[in-house]
Amino acid sequence: MFVPREKLAQRIRDGLEHNPGVVLLGPRQCGKTTLARKICEEIDPCEFFDLENPLDLARLETPLLALESLRGLVVLDEIQRKPELFEILRVLMDSPKCEASFLLLGSASPRLVRGVSETLAGRVTFVHMSGFTLDEIGGENFMRLWLRGGFPRSYLAENDELSFRWRMDFVQTFLERDIPQLGIHIPAQALRRFWVMLAHYHGQIRNASTFAHSISTSQKTAKRYLDILTDAFVVRQLQPWFENIKKRQVKSPKVYVRDTGILHALLGMETERDLYYNPRLGASWEGFVVEQIVTMAHNADIYFWATHAGTELDAMLMGGTKRIGIEIRYTDAPKITKSIRMAMKDLNLDYVYIVYPGRKTFPLEKKIDALSIRDLSRILA
Repeated sequence: MFVPREKLAQRIRDGLEHNPGVVLLGPRQCGKTTLARKICEEIDPCEFFDLENPLDLARLETPLLALESLRGLVVLDEIQRKPELFEILRVLMDSPKCEASFLLLGSASPRLVRGVSETLAGRVTFVHMSGFTLDEIGGENFMRLWLRGGFPRSYLAENDELSFRWRMDFVQTFLERDIPQLGIHIPAQALRRFWVMLAHYHGQIRNASTFAHSISTSQKTAKRYLDILTDAFVVRQLQPWFENIKKRQVKSPKVYVRDTGILHALLGMETERDLYYNPRLGASWEGFVVEQIVTMAHNADIYFWATHAGTELDAMLMGGTKRIGIEIRYTDAPKITKSIRMAMKDLNLDYVYIVYPGRKTFPLEKKIDALSIRDLSRILA
């Protein structure tokens, strides 16, 4: 089964048309290399450098000489492995003699983001990539995407057992190989304990004291671990929205394991039955929908909103002059709650959607719809 990722491909093409370079960022194994090779096939000439390949690294021993004469598209995969290239790329991008455009693929590290932002600012377009999304695989396949997550090899596995095994291997490789390759030296078992702990707090407000206490470490260490997993695109910290109202509002972000397939692996949930009978079902569903919203609505700013009195809105989309509220419920009968009504009033929302797993989208009252997960991509287009 081949899953075209045309919207992402078009964003890369658009970026290359308007800037000397594009930086494609995302977690390991999310499909960056496959997509880059697809773009490469469209452009002649195209030169592909895999910075995990010793032969390609040898070709870049004298990088300026290797790159300055190239034309067309130059792809540098796993660019964070050679941060010293950033300064050379800046020189090339600024040179009127350079006939190449550059596509840089990165699996994330503070060093990568800092190097690009400091050295290549104003010269590159950033494109963020995740695993498969609902608009790519079709809303009718949401259950498989929710259970297995969006990493291509997990989603496309022959059965749930093989998918689960791949995700467990991914977690191990990520901790034992990928993190050390980023220059981060933390015992794999310690970071794994923290990641599993986060899975149990999935969808909750960040509390450094609670996180630290849960794994018997300091708040400073817990914050460092959280930042590492966030920078590596496996954890998301969804920021809160503050409204100018006379209510005490939550000021800390919510924490999610970004890919629900990885979340389920960390919690030992292999099958749909495991998921349905797990007390984290509702939190998993919330995180799944939040990640789909953030990934597909790339032109909007996404926040959550909550007060200390308990009023909460799972997501708020700020696009142009409109404010769209989204409440996420794992139920077969969505209802308008007091919280939704208060959010509409306090936040001056233009519309509210209650996203649920049922088949039908229908109005509940004026400006409030029950929205089937199958139709989510429609309102985010």
